Amino acid sequence: QVRVVESGGGSVQAGGSLRLSCAVSGSPVRNRCMGWFRQIPGKEREGVAAMVTGSGLSSYADFVKGRFTILQANAKATVTVYLQMKSLKPDDSGMYYCATIGYQCPGNWNDASGYAAWGQGTQITVSS
Repeated sequence: QVRVVESGGGSVQAGGSLRLSCAVSGSPVRNRCMGWFRQIPGKEREGVAAMVTGSGLSSYADFVKGRFTILQANAKATVTVYLQMKSLKPDDSGMYYCATIGYQCPGNWNDASGYAAWGQGTQITVSS
């Protein structure tokens, strides 16, 4: 069974940086679509970034372009990606989730219903 585990959330002041990690285990599929989503209270879950591991292909929501970077980690036991975040704003606060599906991303990478497995989420709080 595919298992998705996020880590790296926390509290930071505006303008600061954080790095989230997402590790996927339990599947032999190494080329996976890995997506980051976030949920802010009172709003729908929204896509932040996604990549297909092993391909170098990545996509970003407009509101994070130039500030967030999704990177693949050099891990052997798991498929792991990072979400490197800089210039954080209070509006970036929320619960961040990692999701995955094998081989390629959904037609719309930010369509949450297209992902098969989700992590439990990690909280980010950005104070002004």
